[in-house]
Amino acid sequence: MEKEEVIKLFGKNHALLRGHFKLSSGLHSDTYFQSALILQHPAEAEKLAKELAKKIIDAKIKIDVVVSPAMGGIIIGHEVARALGTRAIFTERVDGKVILRRLFSVAKAEKVLIVEDVVTTGLSTQEVIGALKADVVAVVSLVDRSAGKVDFGVPRFSLLSLEVKSYKEEECPMCKEGKPLIKPGSRTQRISKVRK
Repeated sequence: MEKEEVIKLFGKNHALLRGHFKLSSGLHSDTYFQSALILQHPAEAEKLAKELAKKIIDAKIKIDVVVSPAMGGIIIGHEVARALGTRAIFTERVDGKVILRRLFSVAKAEKVLIVEDVVTTGLSTQEVIGALKADVVAVVSLVDRSAGKVDFGVPRFSLLSLEVKSYKEEECPMCKEGKPLIKPGSRTQRISKVRK
């Protein structure tokens, strides 16, 4: 799947948003990839997952289990695991700490693939890696906003890799202009027409 196809798919599903956003990393950006708007369609999720799985297969990386962070990585992680014929589990944040719950476990010898929807700073992925006492062998994501700059110490793949500007709050030009801030996915999310 070519980069243009992925961008077109995000656009078609109104999942590429423009505005003033607070990312889960705490950084601000004028661009937000709302993968859930694509992944709500099982056929689209399956198609994207097969493309990610193909990257792992082509790289001849053996996988025993897929682990994704809740919430954004759960659907795509499950679909990638299905495409690879393995199981899928997810981590959750409890009292600020990323952990495995629901009696999920990963054996020390198991080969783990971390699957994310969007990587910006890589913090969520690093927290998932840190929560596991297992052999993480690769990381995949639908979107890599860092253009490959984040290093997890293992092979990493994405369907869309590009550099999207992100700002610390005190350096954010949109804040300085007084533009309303939206935190997608939060309970207090402000809804405004930012689709383009």
